Amino acid sequence: MATNNSRLTTPMVREHGKLRPATWDEALERAAEGFRDAVQKHGPQSFGLFSCSKTTNEMNFLAQKFARVVVGSNNIDSCNRT
Repeated sequence: MATNNSRLTTPMVREHGKLRPATWDEALERAAEGFRDAVQKHGPQSFGLFSCSKTTNEMNFLAQKFARVVVGSNNIDSCNRT
């Protein structure tokens, strides 16, 4: 199997318009901050989450719990119709 040397090995964050390497804690905090900002500015229904029908029922359950309980949005789809 061939490897791809251009694959990311660390999270990247945008700072002053440019990407730079970051720690996982910083990257996750930035993502959470983005979710919080969107919900504060536009309400919880501005948030949506897609999960995968090929994952476990438990993972889909956790995804819908996160969207509904933590964020306050019913906008979740697990594409189980396919």
